[in-house]
Amino acid sequence: MKKRIGIIGGGASGLVAAIGAARNGAEVTVIEHMDRVGKKILSTGNGRCNLTNYKMEEDCYRCGRKDFPMQVIRKVNVNETLEFFMELGIVPKDRNGYIYPNSDQAASVLDVLREEIERLKIRILLSCHIEKIEKKNGGFFIHTDQGTVETDALILAAGSKAAPSTGSDGSGYEYARQLGHSIIKPLPALVQLRCQGNMYKQMAGIRTEAEVSLQADGITLAKDKGELQITDYGLSGIPVFQVSRYAARALDEKKKVRVYVDFMPGWDNSESFRLLKKRALLLAYKPAAELFTGMLNRKLAQVLLKLAGIDGNISCGSLTGKQLEKICKELKEYEAVVMSVNPFANAQVCCGGVDANEIDGTTMESRLCPGLYMAGEILDVDGICGGYNLQFAWSSGLIAGRCAAGSAGKQEMQTEPEKWEKKQLGQRNPEKRNTGKKSVEKKNIEKKSVEKKNIEKKNIEKNRNVNTKQMEKKTVKKYPEKKYTQKTRRTART
Repeated sequence: MKKRIGIIGGGASGLVAAIGAARNGAEVTVIEHMDRVGKKILSTGNGRCNLTNYKMEEDCYRCGRKDFPMQVIRKVNVNETLEFFMELGIVPKDRNGYIYPNSDQAASVLDVLREEIERLKIRILLSCHIEKIEKKNGGFFIHTDQGTVETDALILAAGSKAAPSTGSDGSGYEYARQLGHSIIKPLPALVQLRCQGNMYKQMAGIRTEAEVSLQADGITLAKDKGELQITDYGLSGIPVFQVSRYAARALDEKKKVRVYVDFMPGWDNSESFRLLKKRALLLAYKPAAELFTGMLNRKLAQVLLKLAGIDGNISCGSLTGKQLEKICKELKEYEAVVMSVNPFANAQVCCGGVDANEIDGTTMESRLCPGLYMAGEILDVDGICGGYNLQFAWSSGLIAGRCAAGSAGKQEMQTEPEKWEKKQLGQRNPEKRNTGKKSVEKKNIEKKSVEKKNIEKKNIEKNRNVNTKQMEKKTVKKYPEKKYTQKTRRTART
């Protein structure tokens, strides 16, 4: 009998978990509350789907249990993930370690997953809303508005609270809590920062290389470098996304959060000052407003001069050393006071979720509820930008699906090993089994025949030996010599 696997959530981790379970002989049902599966996949990588990344290191992930994410990814690594997708039809493309489908379309990734789902005859319940989950009789009863689904094992792959328009509404946390798990408060991650001040409207739209350093109560928590984007409300771009989870957590803890921006990350402070001094002398005849022309975005330069208290109309040649120091400070340590992070609707993932200490990283099975498995964003794992969150979804989903499906056979072997072995032998090759039996019978007959011949041979030799001995013992009868008389001689002649 096939093992019945129920999967809540039809996102990245849920779909690969379904495929992994079905390929291992399970009967799989996916429950999805949206009208189609995989909506969030379509929005990943700006619609191109950054499948994974060749650079996989521990510091690429954030988790309450530091070793947990890489424990999962080592179990199903990048190469195995790429083989999985290539078997489905995806041709991967490497962009400096960032892996995309060659089509540059996230839709192609979803298409091949859905095709495999159909091939494996996996049952999908769409627009299906869960009312209650019960664990009894060693299995799970999932009560929905479309009826009750009975399963032997359950995989929670319901996502986080990030991007709720794609289906991640946080409902999975409540299911996990009902089944005994603790939840670390989910907060937006890989998200923009809202900052204090009205000068951002003036700088809106600026894109520039920069390094950002995030501090909470004066302690540096994270740094990153890349293309910074300035919006009308604050800061955005990859380096901001990378540090945003720390800002969200610190703000939730009522700490003062500030971001310091270095607009000249390739130059140290002394080099930057010398450059400004040299430019002031070189452009002495020009107004200070032209000091950064050809060096920085014009709108950004105007704001930096204003913050340094410099009148843009004075000549560059009249700038004092102290004034140049002030300008340099704003250039290298621009301060942004963070008021909040954008809401879940703008976040790519969440920090927080089901406590990873309650999950076995080698099987994705719950340590608290046997038969329950977790995969994907529902767990307290968030990666940096660059395909890391999808890689964790693929790895955890495949592990959960395979292990959930495989546990039935293991249990059967443990309870009735001899019966199981005999049954499997007969099912695999009954002819071979019968041939073996006949062969044994033939060998027994031949053995008996040989034994019989040996016994007969021994008896013949025994009889021969006995007769020989008798002959050796027999004496020749000696007759007494007869004396002939005249009477006997006459008789003899007659």
